[in-house]
Amino acid sequence: MAQAKNRQWRLARRPTGAITSADFRFSESEIPEPGEGEVLVRNVYLSCDPTQRGWMARDTYVPAIPLGEVIRSFAGGEIVRSRDPRYRQGQHVQGLFGWQDYAVAKPGVSGPISVIPDEFPITSGLSALGLTGRTAYFGLLDVGRPKAGETVVVSGAAGATGSVVGQIAKVLGCRAIGIAGGQDKCDYLTGELGFDAAIDYKNADVGAALARLCPKGIDVFFDNVGGPTLDAALGALAMHGRVVICGAISTYNDDGPVVGPKNYINLLVRRGRMEGFLVLDYMDRIEEATTSLEGWLREGKLKDHVSVVEGFENAPAALARMFKGENLGKQLVKIGED
Repeated sequence: MAQAKNRQWRLARRPTGAITSADFRFSESEIPEPGEGEVLVRNVYLSCDPTQRGWMARDTYVPAIPLGEVIRSFAGGEIVRSRDPRYRQGQHVQGLFGWQDYAVAKPGVSGPISVIPDEFPITSGLSALGLTGRTAYFGLLDVGRPKAGETVVVSGAAGATGSVVGQIAKVLGCRAIGIAGGQDKCDYLTGELGFDAAIDYKNADVGAALARLCPKGIDVFFDNVGGPTLDAALGALAMHGRVVICGAISTYNDDGPVVGPKNYINLLVRRGRMEGFLVLDYMDRIEEATTSLEGWLREGKLKDHVSVVEGFENAPAALARMFKGENLGKQLVKIGED
């Protein structure tokens, strides 16, 4: 083993407002041993995802993380010991391994374990080929149902999920317009990722920009942000437009009740549809998404960008920076040697 102890971040208290270091407690334990049918994984990268804020605070689509337990999260690393014949030592895998150096996992009990093909780095297994890539794939294709030539607008477009959504829209022959915070992020979208246009919500009137860039309206709006951005998109909806509700990161730190959109009546006027989804609904079709995403990566049609913070001790701060819009693409924490 690379070290004698298993470092862990545990939940110290339920967060109120923005998460702080006081919400977490550092601990160390013995490195666990896998039982029959289990594998021991040495984590190399920890994932940071907006949904963790909800998991820490309350019951959502899964039970809240119990106080004192390891922070629930996806992570990617290397199998160092296997007692399951389907997995071998040395394989790179990703799964719900938590914020810790070592995790014992039992496929089908502690959640699915996905093997990362040798041709791709562990970081891709946690981003374009992981939860966020699969979320983008099913949310856009199954809920948004875009057709070639239609206009797809995505909020949080420079983040892990949003950046993949826009790129898939381009693969499908759609116009892709991203909403992001800051000129650098907008330049990244239209330059490196090939979006047709980008709106800097920090320095532009989003509603006016959407009216200018989408004269026939928005056919598919993929929302990761909620709040006023969702309201502006509803106001610009095309006839039979579809709104995909993936997240609402702008509201996650609010302690009071979330204010609903004022322009929801446009769903009636435009005969539109607004629908939420969870990638968990599509677990029986994961291979479909993985095959497509891997193919687009190989062909250069999909680009994968990660923001990496070094050091196990910096995991809480890395999660917090997402809510300040400081990440570009997927936010990861590197805790070990790859």
